[in-house]
Amino acid sequence: MHLAVFGGTFDPPHNGHLALCLFARELLALDHWIISASNNPFKQKKAVLDAHRVAMAELFAAEIMLTGCSAEVSGWELEKQQPSYTVDFIRHLHALYPHDTLTLLVGEDSFADFPLWKEPECLMALCNVVVFRRVTAPHDHHKPGWQHAITTIDFACGISSTEVRARVFSGQSITHLVPQSIHHYIVENALYC
Repeated sequence: MHLAVFGGTFDPPHNGHLALCLFARELLALDHWIISASNNPFKQKKAVLDAHRVAMAELFAAEIMLTGCSAEVSGWELEKQQPSYTVDFIRHLHALYPHDTLTLLVGEDSFADFPLWKEPECLMALCNVVVFRRVTAPHDHHKPGWQHAITTIDFACGISSTEVRARVFSGQSITHLVPQSIHHYIVENALYC
């Protein structure tokens, strides 16, 4: 089985995340999604509690499943109660799925810090790494010697979680930026206000 690993702060998940997942499914012949809300050591403090991010990740996984894909949410990274390192999570998944192929999906913004990640060479040995590059950005984040191990896919999407939070805070509509279930959750729990 070909497993897609898609982690992030998901603060909140948005339509760009969903479009990326569906695009990746078609391009990479993925069978199952593992969605992980994480505590990224390179990002600032989260805007909402971890419980809300996990709940929104669950809604996001449900949106993926509505398209006919198989998906699950892993709470392993947040259960550690400390900064999360992708290589540790991938090792954990290898123990759970020793005979399956793992492909890590990474946005270009996160990949810009890849040389600073914990054990990047080991990570590339444990899984495929696919970077989704914003088509308007320069294409120069690869550390010499890593190009052969990284697949880069151009992906045009202008949505960001930062934009979604800012729009909610200023009272603007986000109905076109997030799945309906996540919009309802944000409103119901008065998040980002």
